[in-house]
Amino acid sequence: MLPLQLERAMLSKYSLSTEMKDKLRKWREDNCRNSEQIVDVGEELISEHASKLGDDIWIIYEQVMIAALDCSRDDLALTCLQELRKQFPDSHRVKRLAGMRLEALERYDEASKHYDAILQDDPTNTAARKRKISILKAQGKNSEAIRELNEYLEQFVGDQEAWHELSELYINEHDYGKAAFCLEELMMTNPHNHLYCEQYAEVKYTQGGLENLELSRKYFAQALRLNNRNMRALFGLYMSASHIAASPKVSAKVKKDNMKYAAWAATQINRAYKLAGRGTKENKYSMKAVEEMLESMQITMS
Repeated sequence: MLPLQLERAMLSKYSLSTEMKDKLRKWREDNCRNSEQIVDVGEELISEHASKLGDDIWIIYEQVMIAALDCSRDDLALTCLQELRKQFPDSHRVKRLAGMRLEALERYDEASKHYDAILQDDPTNTAARKRKISILKAQGKNSEAIRELNEYLEQFVGDQEAWHELSELYINEHDYGKAAFCLEELMMTNPHNHLYCEQYAEVKYTQGGLENLELSRKYFAQALRLNNRNMRALFGLYMSASHIAASPKVSAKVKKDNMKYAAWAATQINRAYKLAGRGTKENKYSMKAVEEMLESMQITMS
C-alpha cells in the first residue's frame, strides 16, 4: 500500500488537475477569450498533468495555443501545435491553426498559402475563408476584405459572425447605409440581441437627419427593453430624444414627447451613477459631468 502522505499528495494533484481542466472547459463553453488566464492555467496543466487528461488533451492544446497567440507566446503556441500535428497530421483544423500562428508572426503570405491549400482540398471550409479575410483586414486592405466578405455571404447568408464583421468594416469606411443593412440582417435572425439593436441605433444616429434620429431612438429603447442595464443604449436614448426635441421641424406634441423620453433617460442615468459610485469622490465628478450635460440640453430630471 502507498504511504498515507504520498497518497494524499497524489489525490491533491489529481484534484488540482481536475479543477484546472474544469476551469478551461467552462471558459470554452462560455466562449471567454481571457487569454492570459487560459495561458496561466493551461501551461501548467499540459506540462504537469498531460498524462491524466485523456482525449481532453487535444481540445486543451487547441484552446491554449489560440490563447498563447493572443499573448505573443510563440514558444507555447508552437509546443501545442507540434503535439497536435503528431496526433492529427492531415487535419485541416490543425493546418488552420498553423496558419493562425503564421498570421501572429505577420508572415501573411505563408499563412495565406496554408489556407489556399485547405480550400483546394475543401472549397466549403468556411474557417479557412474567414482567415484569408482576416489577413486582408490585418494588412489594412479593407476594400478587398469587404469584397471577399460579400462574396462569402452570397454562399453562407446565415453566418451571423460574417454579417457583424462586414458591418464593422463598413463603419470603418464610414459607409453607414451599408453597415445599417448588415445590422438589419442580424436583427432579423436574432431579434432578442440587445447589442445588435444598440449598434443599429448608433449607426442611424451617426447618419443624422430627423428620420434616422427617430429610428435611432426607437432602437435604443428596444435595446433597453431587452437589457435594462445597457448604459450605452440609455445614453443613446437620451441623446436621440434630446436632438429630436430640439429640432425646429417637429410638432409641439413630438417635442413634448421627446423631452419626456429624454428626462426619463436622464433620471435613469442619474440613478445609475449614484448606485455605481455610492457617494465616492469619483462619483461626484461623474454626476457633475452628467448634470452639466443635461443642463446644456435644458432638460430637467424628475
